[in-house]
Amino acid sequence: MYLKEYKIQFTKELSSIYDEHEIDSFFYILLDAFHGMKRVDLAINHNMELDTMQLLQWETVLSQLVEEKPIQYILGETEFYGLPFYVNENTLIPRPETEELVDWIIKETKDKSQNSKVRILDIGTGTGCIAISLAKNLTNAEVYALDVSEKALVIAAKNANRNNVEITFLNQSVLETNDLEQKFDIIVSNPPYVRNLEKQEIKKNVLDFEPHLALFVEDNDALLFYRKITELAQKNLSEKGMLFFEINQYLGKEMFALLENNNFLNIELRKDIYGNDRMIKGEI
Repeated sequence: MYLKEYKIQFTKELSSIYDEHEIDSFFYILLDAFHGMKRVDLAINHNMELDTMQLLQWETVLSQLVEEKPIQYILGETEFYGLPFYVNENTLIPRPETEELVDWIIKETKDKSQNSKVRILDIGTGTGCIAISLAKNLTNAEVYALDVSEKALVIAAKNANRNNVEITFLNQSVLETNDLEQKFDIIVSNPPYVRNLEKQEIKKNVLDFEPHLALFVEDNDALLFYRKITELAQKNLSEKGMLFFEINQYLGKEMFALLENNNFLNIELRKDIYGNDRMIKGEI
């Protein structure tokens, strides 16, 4: 079968589930992954044929997309802040909003990190995307990354190696940690923050495939992780240290109050690219 003909079939199979733009995106991601070809290459090689094994490869992925399995899990990798990352069912898929948080930290810290060592802790690191991106972009950064999931840390360690950065990984539960036993200039976290009552807003590809441990909190205690991390930050941030969070878009005011009530200064709440309250910073 000609690849251009298969694209018509591919699009038809997925058209009742995804919009045209998303289907196009899937097709060209797979074209690159399977054949090392870009959109323009397909236009030039319009008579390219798929052999039996290549067709089977496409069909296998297509069947998983029909089940709404995220393409990042299908391929086992994604890109974040211009860097490649392995992902699997033990890690959340990094989001564009989190790239904004990383960018904010880098801009706040870059000048300082050029002149002296900056010690950073990422709590709930998952793939390691925040920690690794900061280590890659901040000169003299000494980066630590903590997660309760040993399986997630296996992936994070592979990602650190893939991106040629040194990260100190800590396998522990932040909820069971009373003291971090050292000082940090920056503590950052993107902890679980989706309330069960918000599950109806979550797409099937997230709800059915991404780890609930890293996503959800109980409705009656949505700030559980934020309170604990804020408490640890009070003890373990250095003078003029900064605490950064990615947050639930519906709880911006509550997060501002949490930091304010715990004596943080220069608190700043920021919106993401979609106009939602998504990240916050406080200084100790």
